[in-house]
Amino acid sequence: MTLWNGVLPFYPQPRHAAGFCVPLLIVILVFLVLAASFLFILPGIRGHSRWFWLVRVLLSLFVGAEIVAVYFSAEWFVGTVSTSTSYKAFSAERIRARVGLQVGLVGVNITLTGIPVHQLNETIDYNEQFTWRLDEDYAAEYADALEKGLPDPVLYLAEKFTPSSPCGLYHQYHLAGHYASATLWVAFCSWLLSNVLLSMPAPLYGGLALLTTGAFALFAVFAFASVSSAPLCPLRLGASALTAHYGAAFWVTLATGVLCLLLGGAVVSLHYARPSALRAFLDQSLKDSSSPGREGFSLVLKNPLHKQSGLPDLHITTNL
Repeated sequence: MTLWNGVLPFYPQPRHAAGFCVPLLIVILVFLVLAASFLFILPGIRGHSRWFWLVRVLLSLFVGAEIVAVYFSAEWFVGTVSTSTSYKAFSAERIRARVGLQVGLVGVNITLTGIPVHQLNETIDYNEQFTWRLDEDYAAEYADALEKGLPDPVLYLAEKFTPSSPCGLYHQYHLAGHYASATLWVAFCSWLLSNVLLSMPAPLYGGLALLTTGAFALFAVFAFASVSSAPLCPLRLGASALTAHYGAAFWVTLATGVLCLLLGGAVVSLHYARPSALRAFLDQSLKDSSSPGREGFSLVLKNPLHKQSGLPDLHITTNL
């Protein structure tokens, strides 16, 4: 008996479900740290501008985090089904399991969870990911899955997305993910630019940058929807059929795009309709940060020589 990559190949190995997506977790943690840092300094902001900055910063962080997070998310097109299906090739054993399919911008994720989890003296809990990034080879990953001897439902769904599959799903979703990813990164750059411009005396250009952010976010949604609207190749697992639908990442991106369009449109409209009100709204933090009780402070300068000449004392009023 020889070792193959450090394991004994002819003995059943313990299966462990894949953990949380590491890049997605890093993105969430980074933006949570930024939000927590801002909340830590929030009590130092005086007056009503505290709530203005709270809404402005948290809303901006939400938009930025959403744009980056959905790129790594696999929740763009999802489907799940509970069925009784074969477990392994060349075996008559069947299991009762829940099979999940998650299609993202950079690949497909397939899950298999037994009902119950422990069946056939094994823990049936699989979470396999197959990617089609520019530097990844989907066909090679599928070949590795065949060598590992993954369960039939996982291999069946993975085979439907191979480049050589007659379903053509690989070319459709690979192309859709490519264009959607490109437009999302443009939206992220526009979001950064909007934050810079809105912090400067250029609200019009900040609003235009927000409009650009929303437009490119919607372009990503439309690019993905244009492909996923095509009839999906029939996916039958046992006696049941797996049907997919738009996932959370799709709808959140759509909502974020609409939100950016509304915010950008409001800024641009106020710039032309009531520019003074917009300027006062964006600069209210400077007004509220003034120390109370120091406005209209009067300074009286007295000179004894003035009394001899009969001149009145000089009064100077200044706003600090």
